[in-house]
Amino acid sequence: MGESYLSQVKRLFSEQEIAEKVRELAGQISLDYAGRSPLVVGILKGSWIFLADLVRQLTIQVYIDFLTVASYGASTISSGVVKIVMDLKAPLTGRDVLVVEDILDSGLTMSYILSHLRLRKPRSLKLCVLMDKRARRQVAVEPDYVGFVVPDRFLVGYGVDYAERYRHLPFIGYLEGLEDEGKG
Repeated sequence: MGESYLSQVKRLFSEQEIAEKVRELAGQISLDYAGRSPLVVGILKGSWIFLADLVRQLTIQVYIDFLTVASYGASTISSGVVKIVMDLKAPLTGRDVLVVEDILDSGLTMSYILSHLRLRKPRSLKLCVLMDKRARRQVAVEPDYVGFVVPDRFLVGYGVDYAERYRHLPFIGYLEGLEDEGKG
């Protein structure tokens, strides 16, 4: 594959910009949860890089669990039909829960996830997203913590993929020619 595949990716946020934003988010989350130990729920696969960097910057004790969902199939646009592939192991009743996601787009998948988690009666439920693509929102989902408000482009890097590729990139960029398609 070589470096030629990178020629399709146009940089949007550098490693340094992302690191600074993650520090800012971690600082605010640490203040908001001072004296508490929330359960941080990463949505796989996209959130794992962001989640790892975020929790290492927190100054509070946290517990971590993961939820894997599928809503895309082979498409680049969420079908709106969500399937839980791997559920949480930790109980949520009476706990503070912080959901961490890489990108919030249509809101269809996240709306389902939040509804699913609310049924388990957490004490509090908040959402932290690295990227908020508001132009694609179809369902009213408002994150509590937002890293970047992003343009209506097909984004990749820092955990975000296109057909399971580009997740490993240390920066966030967009793919030329896929601007008109949305993601989750």
